[in-house]
Amino acid sequence: MPKDHGIGASPKRREDVRFLTGKGQYTDDINLHGQTYVHFLRSDVAHGIIKSVDTSAAENMPGVVRIFTGADFEGVGGLPCGWQITDRHGQPMQEPGHPVLARGKVRHVGDPIAAIIAETKEQARDAAEAIELDIEELPAVVDMVSALAPDAPKVHDELTSNLCYDWGFVEENKAAVDEAFEKAAHVTTLELINNRLVANPMEPRVAVGDYNQANDESTLYTTSQNPHVIRLLMGAFVLGIPEHKLRVVAPDVGGGFGTKIFHYAEEAFVTFASRQIRRPVKWTSTRSEAFMSDAHGRDHKTKIELALDADNNFMAIRTDTYANMGAYLSTFAPSVPTWLHGTLMAGNYKTPLIYVNVKAVFTNTVPVDAYRGAGRPEATFQLERLVDKAARELGVDPIALRRQNFITQFPYATPVAVEYDTGDYIATMDRMEEIMDISGFEARRKASEAKGKWRGLGVNCYIEACGIAPSNLVGQLGARAGLYDAATVRVNATGSISVMVGAHSHGQGHETTFPQVIAEMIGIDESQVDIVHGDSSKIPFGMGTYGSRSLAVCGSAMVRAAEKVIRKAKKIAAHLLEASEADIELKDGKFSVAGTDKECAWGDVTLAAYVPHNYPLEDIEPGLEETAFYDPANFTYPSGAYACEVEVDPETGKVTIEKFAAADDFGNVVNPMIVEGQVHGGIAQGIGQALLEAAVYDENGQLQSASYMDYAMPRADDVPFYIVDHSCCTPCTHNPLGVKGCGEAGAIGSPPAVVNAVIDALASGGKNVPHIDMPLTPHRVWKAINQ
Repeated sequence: MPKDHGIGASPKRREDVRFLTGKGQYTDDINLHGQTYVHFLRSDVAHGIIKSVDTSAAENMPGVVRIFTGADFEGVGGLPCGWQITDRHGQPMQEPGHPVLARGKVRHVGDPIAAIIAETKEQARDAAEAIELDIEELPAVVDMVSALAPDAPKVHDELTSNLCYDWGFVEENKAAVDEAFEKAAHVTTLELINNRLVANPMEPRVAVGDYNQANDESTLYTTSQNPHVIRLLMGAFVLGIPEHKLRVVAPDVGGGFGTKIFHYAEEAFVTFASRQIRRPVKWTSTRSEAFMSDAHGRDHKTKIELALDADNNFMAIRTDTYANMGAYLSTFAPSVPTWLHGTLMAGNYKTPLIYVNVKAVFTNTVPVDAYRGAGRPEATFQLERLVDKAARELGVDPIALRRQNFITQFPYATPVAVEYDTGDYIATMDRMEEIMDISGFEARRKASEAKGKWRGLGVNCYIEACGIAPSNLVGQLGARAGLYDAATVRVNATGSISVMVGAHSHGQGHETTFPQVIAEMIGIDESQVDIVHGDSSKIPFGMGTYGSRSLAVCGSAMVRAAEKVIRKAKKIAAHLLEASEADIELKDGKFSVAGTDKECAWGDVTLAAYVPHNYPLEDIEPGLEETAFYDPANFTYPSGAYACEVEVDPETGKVTIEKFAAADDFGNVVNPMIVEGQVHGGIAQGIGQALLEAAVYDENGQLQSASYMDYAMPRADDVPFYIVDHSCCTPCTHNPLGVKGCGEAGAIGSPPAVVNAVIDALASGGKNVPHIDMPLTPHRVWKAINQ
């Protein structure tokens, strides 16, 4: 029987009541007394020298309060980068400044040049049109390889070149890897592109700055996945506002997918401008602005090679990748193609030697940073496409080749510096074959052929590193922030509980799952537990939500705080029951004395905590509230096996996904329904990348896919009904919940499954096509068929 409450149950998401009835409060719903509006005048050229910005006519237009340009930010810090990479030669990366408003040069289409504050949005837009710009346009550089040519235009004149860093990992493995390739019985080589994506959350970015003259405090309301980090970066490094004078609030947020992790210029601007004009300042992004101001994702060019011995055992892997940083370094951009990508190149396989080279490159494009999966999808895609290509070259079954090379003994230390604590890759592959009905595929292929379609089956495996940690390790690797998290469990006198957490929910369902954990520990109903998040004035500290870290890291802090509360409550119960503390047990919301019928309810103990008539205050202070910080000892390592079946129309190249199955190992699962929903969403995004989505620039740095007219988002009829299973479970060994994380798995495992399926379909039609770059549009597939 399924559980109806606590860990393992699937209660309906409590937050959905307000969302579905239109009662959510998003940042754009916040309107303050005396509020003004800002419109950003953005560059329409990718690269140029700002000769002059004439605002005189605009300043006299109706409703204009003030106009800011880069000159107003002299002496104000630029946007900081949160991760420093040291290159393969021991040198720190090149780290150019990132001004709030462009000064001297513009470096990508969308770079903000001026900010017009007016009484209405319309007046601000009208005034922007009256500003006279004189920009000397320079040649733009968009292609990463071309950007490294000696005569390439420099994005930042103060740098020696457009190379941010040349990273090698593990550098001491390189000679051994090269030797393994020389001795290999077979080498498979693949060159591919991991296409640039735009996250496109349902809610665009919004920021409202509010300065209170009475106490010299600033409040920023913003669409952020981690308000505490924004407060730290903006206060300390950009505006110089002491943290106790700066409050950051992220209310309901309509999706993030990574793009709302980062600190953006618009947040700093509204906070700064509000202090200058002594009035609230509000900015709401349009969808067109989002395409040219939100951080983009992926955008890698890779050559990857696999060396195999005569028995088809993996001997070595080496990769060379160009990673686009865009025009500036976004908050965590340097870490994505390095420590979040290179460390996952072992995948599920016991390959003894691996070498990863990454060249990060500045171009005249929008900055690139983490997007759902952040480095792990890039690693998985190249590795799993490579393994599939190797199987075709060798004439062996792609599932059998994977099984032969699976890691089977745990813990397992990979040659790229991480240690997988648990896993069972054979079990997830077995489960995938079962739920996908692999044995029935040939019959389905023949049925497709009878309709004139080519049917293909694609499989892949994945492993990812979640809950990025521990702080001392990532600090050595260049992180400029700790990656722990915190929680406060506050028990009220009547027994209800408020839990203040550093994680932020923007679709994950924390308001439902977190109470399940606390309720299970104490034995009370989930309705008695309330989750508070998103307000830096109410939470001790927190590192936000990304990298599938919420339960593994913040949930663990919450458990530790609850354990402290329970220990103190047991002391109070011991006094009330006149028993030894060692004999007190808590079960189903009742404290009892072991071996007796003496008991008292949870509510009796919590009331006594605040009305301390029955125990000596010198032993126990009143109140029942505890805070805990949790810094994980290791990453968690979710894994799985995915399969996709497609039909390809050979006349048009159109790809239709007919069937999709996902077998995941997420460790212990708190709410199966929410986990299934997370996987569904991730698979949809992965299918979007595989078949539809691509941010495309022309040679002049103009974004050709800057609206939904040109950027194809997946719709309901682009995705199938998924078969999702998470019955395979190897609990994480180093967090108290045994959880691993599920939020990014679907986006990691689905792209290679889709592409592998299309390549297989073409093979069934007699077309030997080694690879097609994503997105696999009908034109690209038709072209591959007909070439």
